[in-house]
Amino acid sequence: MNYTADLLIIDPQNDFCDSRGSLFVPGSEEDVNRLNVMIKRVGDRLNDIHITLDTHHNLDVAHPLFWLDAQQNHPAPFTLISVDDVKNGVWRTSIHAFQERALAYVEALEKNNRYQLLIWPPHCLIGSWGTQVVPNLWNIVSDWEKQHVAFVDYVTKGSNLFTEHYSAVKADVPDPNDPSTQLNIPLVETLKNVDIIGIAGEALSHCVKFTTKDIADNFGDENIKKMVLLEDCTSSVTGFEQQGLDFIDEMKSRGMQVMKSTDFLA
Repeated sequence: MNYTADLLIIDPQNDFCDSRGSLFVPGSEEDVNRLNVMIKRVGDRLNDIHITLDTHHNLDVAHPLFWLDAQQNHPAPFTLISVDDVKNGVWRTSIHAFQERALAYVEALEKNNRYQLLIWPPHCLIGSWGTQVVPNLWNIVSDWEKQHVAFVDYVTKGSNLFTEHYSAVKADVPDPNDPSTQLNIPLVETLKNVDIIGIAGEALSHCVKFTTKDIADNFGDENIKKMVLLEDCTSSVTGFEQQGLDFIDEMKSRGMQVMKSTDFLA
């Protein structure tokens, strides 16, 4: 039986997948190793490989530099910032001109019910070592390109400093003036036109979760069954493990398949 299979690898970057990274996800190094073995095994059967890349500025709505308290201190990583915090001046923007827009942003987050604004350690800074694909995976996919006279589809996200971009499909609050934050229709349509999609990467609790859900929400129910989460090639951020498990349960109920990398295209 002939069918097409794509592989979607979410944010396999040094800052997430190397123990020296600024936002290292425990388990990610082993995830990548298993993914490498799988790509070697099934590479001849892959129609395309898509790799998403988190890409940020130091000045970013979810980084410390963007915010100040009354004592001129930046928030520590993993600080939560609520609508009331911004309205009451607990946290204000480091650049005064951004204040009104930042308030509108946290209000929009509250309304879309995805999550509350969380401050992360600065990560995947544009041009830095942290943005690069971990070398062992990069070597594997580079070899795949050469062997198949093809190219990996690299999808960048996150360079708009006013909105978070966990999902590779769209920003959490799209900016109407920035097309890069809008729904990535070419990616969705490309994936919709293949028969099976393997999904791996970091982190299960965040970027894998929201990318997968946003794809599913734009697929139609009949296409969700072609999505296959490679459960041994993804891990959650420490402290957010339950969010990752809840996501798997939700998506399984919608038809997504879950399997180990050793079973994919076996």
